[in-house]
Amino acid sequence: MEIFLFVKGLLIGFSIAAPVGPIGVLVIKRTLGQGRIYGIVSGVGAASADAVYGLIAGLGLTFITNFFIGQQFWFHLAGGVFLCYLGIKIAISKASKNAAPVQGQHLFGAYSSVFLLTLTNPITILSFVGIFSGLGLTQANEGSVVTMVIGVFIGSGIWWLLLCFVVGLFREVLKKQMLIWINRLSGLIIFLFGIYSFLSLIY
Repeated sequence: MEIFLFVKGLLIGFSIAAPVGPIGVLVIKRTLGQGRIYGIVSGVGAASADAVYGLIAGLGLTFITNFFIGQQFWFHLAGGVFLCYLGIKIAISKASKNAAPVQGQHLFGAYSSVFLLTLTNPITILSFVGIFSGLGLTQANEGSVVTMVIGVFIGSGIWWLLLCFVVGLFREVLKKQMLIWINRLSGLIIFLFGIYSFLSLIY
């Protein structure tokens, strides 16, 4: 029984992580600009946030769920500001064909920035509530929920690992001028995601 829950968690985590949004663009950019390790660590940050939301939804922590949903205006605002800042920073950053040296504080920054950015999207928790309700897990025992959430984390992590590996292959053949334009394009896309976040507050 537990193995089936774990496999369901894998599929849920993979499918929620797969759509390419601002997080996906950011992970791709970091993989191209700084190397696979930075992309993978960033992806693990997103997978961790997915696991947190999955745990909250699965354990039926309605108080926390309602708090995130009730404060989604401020989360959207914070996320929009951060995305706009990140987009501008990426667009004007210098491109390099050499992978960035692996440093602990930089890896932690890569992880924490994506973790917090993913948490600023309360719609994710609604997705988990819907999925878990459909699977009858909102009233399940803690052991079953934890098993599925571990599956969600690993499934999401597998997606980011595959993405970074594939993108890393292209990094080897891209010229520096191309990396400069990738920086500008990815920065613009992330900036537009930030603008979209602001517009969603209005409409």
